Amino acid sequence: MQVSSELLNKYNVPIPRYTSYPTVPYWDETIDTNKWQTLFTKRFNECNENAGISLYLHLPFCEKLCTFCGCNKKITTNHSVEEEYLKVILKEWDNYRTLMGTNPVISELHIGGGTPTFFSPENLKKIFTTVFKDAIIPKKHEFSFEGHPNNTTQEHLQTLFDLGFNRVSYGMQDSNPEVQEVINRQQPHENVVRVVQWARAIGYESVNLDLVYGLPLQNIERIQKTINDALSIKPDRIAFYSYAHVPWTSKAQRLFDETDLPTPEAKMQLYQLGTKMFTEAGYVDIGMDHFALPSDLMVRAREKGTLHRNFMGYTVQQTGMLLGLGVSSISDIYYGFAQNKKTIHEYYEEVEKGALAITKGYFLNDEDQSMRQYILDVACLGKANFIEKDLPLLKKYSFPVLSELAKDAFVQWDEKGLIVTPLGKHFIRNVCKAFDIKLLSATHQKQTFSKAV
Repeated sequence: MQVSSELLNKYNVPIPRYTSYPTVPYWDETIDTNKWQTLFTKRFNECNENAGISLYLHLPFCEKLCTFCGCNKKITTNHSVEEEYLKVILKEWDNYRTLMGTNPVISELHIGGGTPTFFSPENLKKIFTTVFKDAIIPKKHEFSFEGHPNNTTQEHLQTLFDLGFNRVSYGMQDSNPEVQEVINRQQPHENVVRVVQWARAIGYESVNLDLVYGLPLQNIERIQKTINDALSIKPDRIAFYSYAHVPWTSKAQRLFDETDLPTPEAKMQLYQLGTKMFTEAGYVDIGMDHFALPSDLMVRAREKGTLHRNFMGYTVQQTGMLLGLGVSSISDIYYGFAQNKKTIHEYYEEVEKGALAITKGYFLNDEDQSMRQYILDVACLGKANFIEKDLPLLKKYSFPVLSELAKDAFVQWDEKGLIVTPLGKHFIRNVCKAFDIKLLSATHQKQTFSKAV
């Protein structure tokens, strides 16, 4: 399906990735800690016995700077930092445990970074044996971690597998030496093949590969090679991320020449080629950025209407709350969001005082909850049904946007609901924007988000 230059020019505007609503720029710069603690306990009691909770740990250290990366990270080759961070993140867990009152049921767990495999297998074992010692791990759980193909060892994989981890995601990004050089991510493909083979031999249920399109020096031939290399491994899932160029927040992105970035037209071609190659290879297009084999739980969740999206991306778990631990981590307790301090020094300082390290956040009202659900439905299901009580707000803000989207054949809609068309799936963030009342009603937009394409 060819996307015209007119559509690209019209819709290639800065838009959130909608891992939350309201999105982070519209959160309050301070947060009422007492209110957060009260609502945290309330939500924990609502969720823990039924579906359990989700847990995210941010391990920020990397030995080397990847210039394309927009994550919160700390570059160091000094591995002595592991011990102090381990001590503080477990102290933060203890601080939250005092708010729980009963043993947590951990149904979902993800370790991100940074480079989680920067930490030694021994230290990872210390973290999770401590977290798990007074927790309940249901038989049906999803524990995953992000592994760097260059430093993930068999011992990492075996240690985490023995602790209950059943999914691993490797950052493959791009397999061309020219692209790897400019993003400072030199990574021979044989390293990716090796760690995937190790994970499968040990018994991991699912292997995901992260690929990125829109990187400097990428072109059709190079993305085709990367995708063919990925498909030769046949991962269970593929995350095909759009490179987010945000040099105003990720200073390392200024280290390469912006003229090496693909044009919006070329970037759309990379995306469309990837979508074509993945679907022809038998993968199901889940939605925003993700593809999975038909047998995967993510595909079944989408078919059943139970797929969810949060700060970890798409997930099949419906725990109802996500607790983020570690520097800059974000928690989502349905009633509100809270983000931890963004520098390691400030994070350590708060946690050591026995306080929660949260620094900013947002408490949702009824209007926010409604719009959040519409955005989730569009992103996870490709459709949404409108509720009568929301119609005045939808008519004021959303319907004019949907009318414009319909003119360009992105959606089919009426006052009862909408369905995203195959063409609209290429611009799913633009469709989500129709329900972003904060963004639509803002009188001034500062440079915050990456562009849609």
